[in-house]
Amino acid sequence: MTSTSKSLPVAPNLIELTIGGMTCASCAARIEKKLNRMEGVEATVNYATEKATVRYADEVTPDDLIATVEKTGYAAHLPPPPTPASAVEPAAEPVNELRGPRTRLWTSVALTVPVVLLAMVPAWQFTYWQWLSLTLAAPVVVYCGLPFHRAALVNLRHGAATMDTLVSLGTLAAFGWSVWALFLGDAGTPGMIHPFSFDISRGGGAGNIYLEAAAGVTTFILAGRYFEARAKRTAGAALRALLELGAKDVVVLRGGREIRLPVDQLAVGDRFVVRPGEKIAADGVVDEGTSAVDASMLTGESVPVEVGPGDAVVGGCVNAGGRLVLTATRVGADTQLAQMARLVEQAQTGKAAVQRLADRISGVFVPIVIALAAGTLGWWLGTGAGAAAAFTAAVAVLIIACPCALGLATPTALLVGTGRGAQLGILIKGPEVLESTRQVDTVLLDKTGTVTTGRMSLVDVLPAAGVDRAELLRLAGALEAGSEHPIARAVAAGAAEAGALPPVTNFANTEGLGVTGTVDGREVVVGRLRLLRERGFDVPEELVRAATDAQAAGRTAVLAGWDGRARGVLAVADVVKPSSRAAVDGLRGLGLTPVLLTGDNATVAKAVAAEVGIDEVIAEVLPVGKVDVVKRLQAEGKTVAMVGDGVNDAAALAQADLGLAMGTGTDVAIEASDLTLVRGDLTTAVDAIRLSRRTLATIKGNLFWAFAYNVAALPLAAAGLLNPMIAGAAMAFSSVFVVANSLRLRRFRPVV
Repeated sequence: MTSTSKSLPVAPNLIELTIGGMTCASCAARIEKKLNRMEGVEATVNYATEKATVRYADEVTPDDLIATVEKTGYAAHLPPPPTPASAVEPAAEPVNELRGPRTRLWTSVALTVPVVLLAMVPAWQFTYWQWLSLTLAAPVVVYCGLPFHRAALVNLRHGAATMDTLVSLGTLAAFGWSVWALFLGDAGTPGMIHPFSFDISRGGGAGNIYLEAAAGVTTFILAGRYFEARAKRTAGAALRALLELGAKDVVVLRGGREIRLPVDQLAVGDRFVVRPGEKIAADGVVDEGTSAVDASMLTGESVPVEVGPGDAVVGGCVNAGGRLVLTATRVGADTQLAQMARLVEQAQTGKAAVQRLADRISGVFVPIVIALAAGTLGWWLGTGAGAAAAFTAAVAVLIIACPCALGLATPTALLVGTGRGAQLGILIKGPEVLESTRQVDTVLLDKTGTVTTGRMSLVDVLPAAGVDRAELLRLAGALEAGSEHPIARAVAAGAAEAGALPPVTNFANTEGLGVTGTVDGREVVVGRLRLLRERGFDVPEELVRAATDAQAAGRTAVLAGWDGRARGVLAVADVVKPSSRAAVDGLRGLGLTPVLLTGDNATVAKAVAAEVGIDEVIAEVLPVGKVDVVKRLQAEGKTVAMVGDGVNDAAALAQADLGLAMGTGTDVAIEASDLTLVRGDLTTAVDAIRLSRRTLATIKGNLFWAFAYNVAALPLAAAGLLNPMIAGAAMAFSSVFVVANSLRLRRFRPVV
């Protein structure tokens, strides 16, 4: 947020205003300054998104905020409440907003081209060419340049100056001088020849006209503004795409009948139907049916996910298989899709420290430039160069100095970077995050659900001598299928993959020890060693050793037997995600030191760390202990990133310099983090840091060129080495360059 001199009390209210009438970064800076002068208000205004994010105390009302903006000379209004039905409306708005600037631009181009050609080619200057130039240039300066003049007038009434002031002063001065020279000077003489020069010639000025400069500058700046608007629309495409992902209507089950309703009428607890090929209207849980759900639009994961009764699904995904009946758990603005869109918009509306610096500079830049132009005029007159040369140099200074590129340097890169991140399943919560990623040197990785899948899987089947492996798995899996314990479900799932499971009778569960039952006429027992020995089973020493070895490797071992004898060991574990090893290598490649941080026992943690290539392990740590670990590393001078997914990680995520939450984790963890990785794949963490660093580098590159441009060009203009029209073209080009450089972020590719 913008820093202010006042001590701001706790401001419990947060509002976002849509600002109208801004034409440059200094407009945003002026509105921001006025809002921050209000007692109990802290505001940040973003020129690129045309929005103000305002935190205010109870004694201030939204109407007060809007009134302050209007007194400053701009329009402000509250955005309409978000509803799914209106989610697609923003896509149409930029077309209407671009229609006026496009009309002015093409009118200006059509009229300016002959004016410039006549001025540049003396051979084409027929007897009364200068009067034709005036006829063509007048609509360009007056009508096409009207937005600049209107904004300059509004600013003048409020005692302020913006970049529009520079443009308006420069073009009107060039046009006014030309009119004076034509009607009162020698320029209107029939047969007058006016050679074109890239620099400024010395002379009296009564026979010189600058219509090509006035019209050309107007056209170039209109072109720059138009392409800026186009680029802002393109840069925000990811956010609009997120909003458009949601379904527009839904089939709800009510009274045994299927009723199709607008999606905004769906309520939590409603049961709704999703047919093959349809979008899922809201977050929910599957009640009936099985299907494959394509979540690629939200997560970037290309493989459809199989779902069945009890599985959670996310709104916006496409049902690629069978008919599903779901119960809605989150609707409207509470869905994951809506939360993603909100996070993206918040990130795009905020400001990084580098942007705040640029805003402060642009806020004082305009008055300095006007003073510099006046000084240039006085210096040229003082050297006897003549009024025309002095005036032309001053106009060139006014035009070349417009720091539009400075105002666009950060917002456009931020818009494109966060938008591209959203497409890849990376949600950047705020621009401050970008600066954190550059300094991070240590990354703490939670084990369960981050490096590993977070659920038990069957990893090994060890039959005793003379026992058929398939038979051991079939009988043990059939018995475990009757239990809801995570270990039992892992064994049953592994057995089901190998083939159909036989029925079980006389099933019984011994709490904390295992299960018993009859399978294919055999009395089968699956569980801990203690349970088998209590039932009088003979347990060979080889199986005891196998179970011990499995435990030492960080796995959980259960024994299975029938007919009074133990027949084998089944090992289950929370398996490492297939991509975790590559992700750890990728983090090392970014110069980060990975550390495994977990509350699990040291044996399991070391086994997982060895599998993915992590050298340092901190195990058996409570949630409070995780925060202490982060603080200890920070006290050692390290900049720490934390990657986690659970409630027990939330405090550490908040304490870390950079918190990355797996999108498959809890809402608490996601809320505490700086970056959310929607896919839950650790390689996305590598992409998130790469993208953040690339975005920050783009911002710094933009700022460098914007600063360098103004610093280099101003002395050239003041020295008379730039014709005003060339200055206008260069100024417009600088803005287009910054936007084009930012749009390169759209080509960012994730790690394969």
